[in-house]
Amino acid sequence: MNNYNNWCEEKRSAYLYQIMAQYEKNILHQKLFSKLALAAEKQATLWENKIKKQHPPMTFIYHPDLRTRLVAGLVKYLGTENIHFILSAMKMRGMSVFTQIHSERRHTTLNTASNLRAAIFGINDGLVSNMSLILGISSAGVSSHYMILTGVAGLLAGACSMAAGEYISVRSQRDMFEYQIALEKQELEEYPEEEIEELNLIYQARGIPIDSAEKLATLMVNNPETGLNTLAREELGIHPDDLVSPIGAMLSSFVAFAIGALVPLLPFLFYESAWNLLASIMVTALALFMTGAILSLFINRHPLLLGLRMLFIGAIAGSITYVIGRWIGMRLI
Repeated sequence: MNNYNNWCEEKRSAYLYQIMAQYEKNILHQKLFSKLALAAEKQATLWENKIKKQHPPMTFIYHPDLRTRLVAGLVKYLGTENIHFILSAMKMRGMSVFTQIHSERRHTTLNTASNLRAAIFGINDGLVSNMSLILGISSAGVSSHYMILTGVAGLLAGACSMAAGEYISVRSQRDMFEYQIALEKQELEEYPEEEIEELNLIYQARGIPIDSAEKLATLMVNNPETGLNTLAREELGIHPDDLVSPIGAMLSSFVAFAIGALVPLLPFLFYESAWNLLASIMVTALALFMTGAILSLFINRHPLLLGLRMLFIGAIAGSITYVIGRWIGMRLI
């Protein structure tokens, strides 16, 4: 029934393209979606004919499912541009007109910056959560040994939780991208003329002259590897570099959180003193301020202001857990 699933996807695409064209205000985009609707109907007919050769008695009537109707409603009320990421996930072509593809070098730079931001946030999560945990348990009047045990447990639990969540998220995204690319590869092998026409329409929607758009689309698709990568970017809005490793993302998340969670524990690990808690608070406060200052590099904000904001947020979280821990400790005595 794989061919039938392909027929359903093309009919769903045609249905949504018609809705998108109906409510699109940009004339070029409207033209693109109308032609893509016709192209999807044509491909659906090809799948239908292929299935009929294998199963002659089959009849074909398409009824949009609940998800498709919901997305169609979002297109009507929010517009295609505002939900293009949802449409990309449904393998709707042409979404790259809303997300212009940058050069390879710029894309790599953006990915690096994004990964660094994610690492900073992971460290910040470890700092705030473990410092809050240590403050909460210390307010109950326990010994340093219990605080060390609690801090280590918080570090491991938080890091494992973050790593598991990141793995599931990236794995799910990668599976979706691989499925879409595999389907695009199948269509490229079976119907290269149709893929050339769709790519041609996208280039025209971007303002490229008709003759140039047709030549460029033909050149791209005639090279199988280049053609598949181009179709993935232009039709699906997927860059090959987005297929990151879920294992790598999981390990990065684990390490980033563990580094942040380790900072509040350091004074307790090196020596035993009545000033350990105060030293832990000071070290964590400095780390929070530095994290905010570094983060300001990515969002064009003043390092001092962002550092103080990060420090303030951490102080609020720590104060809340300290008060709650103090109250619980007094109730249990």
